[in-house]
Amino acid sequence: MSLFWKILLIIVIALAVLLIVFYFLGKKAQKKQDEQQAVIDQTKQQVSMLILDKQKLKPKNAGLPAIMTDQIPWYLKNSKLTIVKAKVGPKIMNFIADPKIFDDIPVRKEVKATISGLYITAVRGIRKDKTQEEAKKGFFARFSSRNQNGAKKKAK
Repeated sequence: MSLFWKILLIIVIALAVLLIVFYFLGKKAQKKQDEQQAVIDQTKQQVSMLILDKQKLKPKNAGLPAIMTDQIPWYLKNSKLTIVKAKVGPKIMNFIADPKIFDDIPVRKEVKATISGLYITAVRGIRKDKTQEEAKKGFFARFSSRNQNGAKKKAK
């Protein structure tokens, strides 16, 4: 066997071992995530809140309780969290929003939110304005939509 085939065989074996290790680590992480999701589902509740502000901040600057910041692993200390400052009843609190819904949360509006502890999992009562959708489009997308609307009007 030539040297090339030996090296190729070693690389293939190393990749196979690596894939097997990642498979089992992924299964373990999936189990942990399923357990956490079950706990979140058990403790969720509907709350009406006024959203004051939303930002992406580091945990130490987010104004979260000390118990919560102590539980964050060392490798996530410098990551940014999606923080929502909201007024629930007479109290102003900081919540951590699910990154999937963070962009949909309106600022300075009252919404009904599903929370689990200090974690916002869902938001209802959102009315999207057409102006917001138009603002999200890029320059060329707006320009091309104007041309298409103008062409349709002229065709009629």
